[in-house]
Amino acid sequence: MKIPAQVIERVRRLRQSVEHHNYNYYALAAPTIPDSEYDKLFAELVELERRYPQLVSLDSPSQRVGSAPLKEFAQVVHRIPMLSLNNAFSDDDIIAFDRRVREGLEMQDIEYSVEPKFDGLAISLAYEKGQLVSGATRGDGYTGEDVTANLRTVSVIPLRLATRKPPALLEVRGEVLMLKKDFEKLNAQQREKKEKEFANPRNAAAGSLRQLDSRITARRKLSFFAYGVGQVKGGNLPEDKHNKLMDCLVSFRFPVAPERQVVRGVKGLLEYYRRIGAKRDKLPYDIDGVVYKVNDLTLQNRLGFVARAPRFAVAHKFPAQEELTEVLNIEVSVGRTGVLTPVALLKPVFVGGVTVSHATLHNEDEIRRKDIRIGDTVIIRRAGDVIPEIVAVVNDKRPKTARKFVMPEKCPVCGSRVVRFEDEAAARCIAGLFCSAQRKQALLHFASRRAMDIEGLGEKLVDQLVDNAVTRTPADLYKLGAAELADLERMAEKSAANVIAAIEKSKRTTLPRFIYALGIRNVGEATAKDLARYFGSLDKLMQANEESLQQVPDVGPVVAQSIVKFFSEPHNREVIEQLRARGVSWQEGKSLQLAATSAISNKIFVLTGTLPHLAREEAKYKIEALGGKVTSSVSAKTDYVVAGADPGSKLAKAQQLEVKVLDEAGLLKLLGS
Repeated sequence: MKIPAQVIERVRRLRQSVEHHNYNYYALAAPTIPDSEYDKLFAELVELERRYPQLVSLDSPSQRVGSAPLKEFAQVVHRIPMLSLNNAFSDDDIIAFDRRVREGLEMQDIEYSVEPKFDGLAISLAYEKGQLVSGATRGDGYTGEDVTANLRTVSVIPLRLATRKPPALLEVRGEVLMLKKDFEKLNAQQREKKEKEFANPRNAAAGSLRQLDSRITARRKLSFFAYGVGQVKGGNLPEDKHNKLMDCLVSFRFPVAPERQVVRGVKGLLEYYRRIGAKRDKLPYDIDGVVYKVNDLTLQNRLGFVARAPRFAVAHKFPAQEELTEVLNIEVSVGRTGVLTPVALLKPVFVGGVTVSHATLHNEDEIRRKDIRIGDTVIIRRAGDVIPEIVAVVNDKRPKTARKFVMPEKCPVCGSRVVRFEDEAAARCIAGLFCSAQRKQALLHFASRRAMDIEGLGEKLVDQLVDNAVTRTPADLYKLGAAELADLERMAEKSAANVIAAIEKSKRTTLPRFIYALGIRNVGEATAKDLARYFGSLDKLMQANEESLQQVPDVGPVVAQSIVKFFSEPHNREVIEQLRARGVSWQEGKSLQLAATSAISNKIFVLTGTLPHLAREEAKYKIEALGGKVTSSVSAKTDYVVAGADPGSKLAKAQQLEVKVLDEAGLLKLLGS
């Protein structure tokens, strides 16, 4: 059969492309495309070679794994080739895999060993008479790089097997990787040194393992997990089941995936895949799928290998967390504090289980650092619930028409001036509540659960209130009527009445909540509590200068300046007065200096059950305003337990420890003293 010229050319280009990406991925640890894009290229090559077997040649990437080792390292020939696994991407692929295994073995039901597929660097460790003598990367599957000196610095790799009767020779196969927490620490160090950050833990691990100076590898915390063995001579290793072989490696002190299991049949495989997929983001390391292996070692030998992979195993890949897409435009959103955030509008792409069409670009400096331009092809990443981000630009695909992004000089919402302060990466609209975007975000923050807690006042309702000029400031919320709300789109009478009731309920609050609700820049929930405790009243806080503010724990010059600037604005003071006039109130206490001399200063309280009149947070605030401390558990150090209805086990423990118990009236009397 004559092969079409375009097919021959396509195969040539695919081989060239796959080899190029193999070298970037395996040799340089600097991939330029996501794994999913590589998988598509490789799958297309394999399919064309299957359809036109005359095109198959020994130098095709489909016939070997990875790339040639770096010349800087000595070469190690693997005693048994380190072949890779075939990939599966759907339930149908796994059903077909199980069917092929059963048909090949002429059996009805198969036992499988299953484990996570680590996203790291495959290595082989050789032990002679129990002692580590060499370690090598996979390389091209037949010849790898000698990285023994670097592997000796990986603390979890045994330098000697924990057994009195070691095999004469044992090859342990596994994956070197970097745990997520260690990756974050490494990138933090890179930022401090103003050096290039690593794109992901896999790149960090590969780059660290290939250091020519093993002292650098030692400073970077690498981990290792074993998943199999190569050549074995002597010893008493299990010869019947793969899971027993792994148990033996555990006894030799090798780390092995704690999530490994043994299951039966295709149902067990798919259930395991979904179970691991659900906990993927909570695992301490990155995985990109799971691996299924026929558990019986004799049956593995019967099934054997194809050109580059075993017939008895397969890798079931998760939906890609990285994909290629195009930057269609870069727009700017305006937040509550006026910060302008560039957002990339993307050609929609399915990644991490969802369709992604937007990605935050953080600020102008970040865009410059990554050199992201409108029209670029980029690698987009989404892991779990993490906001999608652009990892890198694929420079090879940059069109001549690609345009650089320029931060606007005027706010895209209100047209006011945009400034960038000297100590900040962010650009800001300085219009404040004059800007409708800031107004909406300020209202949402004011009504949020940890602020004034106005249930039902969500994004859609706030949009209508601002867009229809019904509400301009938080104080305007307290003059709304149910009829006024009911006139708004998609707002029924009952819903309107519920929102009005929630607004009315929010009038009774605490000073920390109110301070936090004001949305003062750099003042979070914890700082609001510290300010309320220290000054005791809003008026004293409003009158404070920067010097006195810096006496508050954890309040530095930047926070102090933000507070003074906020209260110096006549508009902000006017809104506060309007809120007070419309019934918003709170219990004020003594300042921290006076609290130090109170009867309950430094006394430890525990609150349990429901009090008749005081909400728990209000009771807690009253205690803390006078210098007391509120903890969650009863101990011998507890001074008072305040018990309401349905107190539970804390009351019983207080009685057992003979801790003084107060009801609400007793607490108020003590506070009054």
